[in-house]
Amino acid sequence: MDELLDAYSRAVIDVVERVSPSVANLRVRVRSRSGMREAGGAAVAITEDRLITNAHVVPASTRGGWASFPDGREFRFSVAGRDPFSDLAVIGIEGGGLHPAQLGDASTLQVGQLVVAIGNPHGFAGSVTAGVVSAVGRSLPARAGGTQRMIDNVIQTDASLNPGNSGGALATSDGRVVGINTALAGMGLGLAVPVNDHTRGLIAALMREGRVRRAYIGVGAAPRPLPPNAVTALGRTTGIEVIDVAPASPAAQAGVRPEDIVVALNGRPIESVEELQRLLSADAIDTPQDVTVLRAGAVLELEVRPTELAA
Repeated sequence: MDELLDAYSRAVIDVVERVSPSVANLRVRVRSRSGMREAGGAAVAITEDRLITNAHVVPASTRGGWASFPDGREFRFSVAGRDPFSDLAVIGIEGGGLHPAQLGDASTLQVGQLVVAIGNPHGFAGSVTAGVVSAVGRSLPARAGGTQRMIDNVIQTDASLNPGNSGGALATSDGRVVGINTALAGMGLGLAVPVNDHTRGLIAALMREGRVRRAYIGVGAAPRPLPPNAVTALGRTTGIEVIDVAPASPAAQAGVRPEDIVVALNGRPIESVEELQRLLSADAIDTPQDVTVLRAGAVLELEVRPTELAA
């Protein structure tokens, strides 16, 4: 038992030694109705002068702040870009010299795998908790204005997360950051935005343009089992039913109606809202898209020209 405990302790200590120099404690200056106030959070260095954090840690009213590191260094930061629909943001410092973390790939995680969370809970900088991956593939709603999207493939962990952990690192035993801690959903139920090919693309867009461009068609939808004849014809069991269509939206102009079941976009099968969201990338903006729907048992092909989603 002592040998097992020692091995576990060594694994956690090794992660902390490798990752904690890259995790900053943030003091964020936010403008509110009553004037300026200070909030807290964490961020992870990904280059010598850029860090990744949660969009909700640095809201649109952020007026900069300070990032401090375990070695005692402190830097003034500004927001380089934020994306509320993925709850990711990039902040920058002047001068450089940060210790970038090694990024991993959350798509390789297995349930039960050891993970270590490093952040700033309740203002206690550099706090460490350890646990396991409790589940993968979770979805987390993210809202901006009146629009809601789902963050895909969210990591669930029992590593203790508390207010102030947001923006901190979730790392594997090899010291690679596979998630950005984002939410406490209950006792022993923490959630992290995954680091994978998709989110790397989002981070790159934030660093390059300061925002993430997405296409918008204006439908609210939910998964729905397909009728038996459609299952036979299409070779799959699920589509997404249109719940509502925004007035004057691209979908409305194309003739999409509530109760239509979307089964494909440009010939690619659609079985979940998340799949539709992934396909509505910047490349689809102002470009005709062929939407295949089931309506009253009949298959219809509609052409939708998406606009740009305003965050």
